[in-house]
Amino acid sequence: MTFAIRAEGLVRRFGATTALAGVDLEVPTGTVFGLLGPNGAGKTTAVRVLATLLTPDEGHATVGGYDVRRDAHQVRQLIGLTGQYASVDENLTGTENLLLIGRLLGLSRRDARARAAELLAGFQLTDAAGRAAKTYSGGMRRRLDLAASLVGRPQVLFLDEPTTGLDPRSRNDLWDIVRGLVAEGVTVLLTTQYLEEADQLADEIAVVDHGRVIAQGTPEELKSKTGGQVLTVRPVEAAHLPVVLAVVREVTGATPEVNQTTVAAPVTGPGALPAVVRRLDDAEVQVAELALRGSSLDEVFLSLTGHRAEDDPADLADTADTLEGSPA
Repeated sequence: MTFAIRAEGLVRRFGATTALAGVDLEVPTGTVFGLLGPNGAGKTTAVRVLATLLTPDEGHATVGGYDVRRDAHQVRQLIGLTGQYASVDENLTGTENLLLIGRLLGLSRRDARARAAELLAGFQLTDAAGRAAKTYSGGMRRRLDLAASLVGRPQVLFLDEPTTGLDPRSRNDLWDIVRGLVAEGVTVLLTTQYLEEADQLADEIAVVDHGRVIAQGTPEELKSKTGGQVLTVRPVEAAHLPVVLAVVREVTGATPEVNQTTVAAPVTGPGALPAVVRRLDDAEVQVAELALRGSSLDEVFLSLTGHRAEDDPADLADTADTLEGSPA
C-alpha cells in the first residue's frame, strides 16, 4: 500500500490555543480519507499545514513523498484545495475564472481555454460559462470552485467542508463528483462535520476532537466500537414515553436518547430485545416501533467525545486559525 499523505506528531499553536496536539495520519493513495469533527476540532488547521499554508510547530508530514516544510513548492504542484467558502472571483465569468487560474499555473492560452471548457462541461456549467459567477446559485459556485482546484490536475485534493451551506441536491451532486475523481485515481482528504457525508464518501475516517485524533478506521469499524447495536422503541401513545424510558434504561443499563417519541439506547447482548418486549407487555404499553439496528456514526461520535459532531464546543482552534492563519 502506498500513502499519498503521511503525518506524524503534528502540533500547531496559535498563542495559548493548541489547534493540533500531535496528529498522526496515513492516507492511502486513491482513496477518500475523512477528517470528522466539530467546528474548532482542528480539521482546517490540519489541512492548511498539509497544504503548506501553515508551518507546524512540531512534527512532520509528507504529501506525495515531499516534505511539507522542505519541499513546499513540489507539494503545491501536486495538490488542489477547496475551502469552506467559494473563492472564485464573482465579477468574472465561469470561463474567465478558470482561464485565470490556468494562466497562473503556466498553461498556454490555448491549453488554459481547453482545460476550462473541459471542466465546465464536466461540472455541468457550460450553459453558465459566460455569466458572472455572482449570478450563480450556491451549488453552482461550489462546483466552479471545485473545478478551479482541478485546473492543474492535482494528484491530491483537499476538500475542507466543501458542502457547507448547500442544499441536499447540491450536496449529492458534489458527492458524485468526488466519487468520479477518486475513480480517476485522485486522493481526497475530506474534512466534514456531517456524519452522513463521511459515511457516504470516506474509505477511512479519523475522528478529531480538541486537536487530537481520538479514533480511526473504516465507517463500519468505527460503528462497531459503540457496542454494535442500538435498541429503538417508539410507543403508540406518547403518554407512555416515561414508562418506555424507564424500561429501556433498566434493561440496557444505559442512558437512553429521546427523539420526539422514539427512545434509543446501545445494547451489548442479544437478550435486551426480548426483555424489553416482556417488560412493556407487562406494563400494557403498545409499541409502534421496536427494533435493533447498527450504530450510526453520530452515535459513535457521541460515545467518543460526549457531544455530537454538529455541536460547537468551547475549543476555538479553528477560530484562531481563521484570525491568525496567514500563509507560512
